Amino acid sequence: MGEVKLVGTWVSPYTYRIKWALKLKGIAFDYKEEDLCNKSALLLQYNPIHKKVPVFFHGGKPICESMVIIEYIEEVWPHNPLLPTDPYERAMLRFWIKYAEDKGPSMWMVGEGQHKAEQNSLEMLKIIEEKALGDKKFFGGDNISMLDIVLGLGHWLGGEKLLEAHKLHRLHVWLKNFKQVPVIKEDLPDLDAMLSYLRRQREMSPATH
Repeated sequence: MGEVKLVGTWVSPYTYRIKWALKLKGIAFDYKEEDLCNKSALLLQYNPIHKKVPVFFHGGKPICESMVIIEYIEEVWPHNPLLPTDPYERAMLRFWIKYAEDKGPSMWMVGEGQHKAEQNSLEMLKIIEEKALGDKKFFGGDNISMLDIVLGLGHWLGGEKLLEAHKLHRLHVWLKNFKQVPVIKEDLPDLDAMLSYLRRQREMSPATH
């Protein structure tokens, strides 16, 4: 099927999306850690538009943008599917993926001290909990789906404490279950280490005027 490579960085949730998708499907790949403060010629060559990670290579051909990459992975390696086989269910899952992608990190901005933003965030999380998750273990039912991978962003934004504090019980249980899946658990960054790293990067960055 061709050699598989991934260029990413350990603090990026979008890099982990690709790692998780590949590992859930049992696809071997080479990984290159990218220093975003000193971007490599490889990154600049193969993602000249956004100059961001992840960049995915299959058979020497580069693909950028995490959701585009995951959709590609799903098409090329359909085993252990991340989307339902039923066309309607697949369309509904893609609807919720787009909803989560459009909202982005703003969905998790509870506790930021801005009342209106907090109310909007809680409303979005309640909608996801009631309309997309329901009583299922994962958004894909008994197995992790593409939507679970997308919403794994909650780990980076302190999701467990947030969901517990605001009594979003089903989402809280979902995130705990998600993080206990071996493929996910073995590849989650430590939040304290990540925040410490990001603080150091900010301190090292030259001041702008």
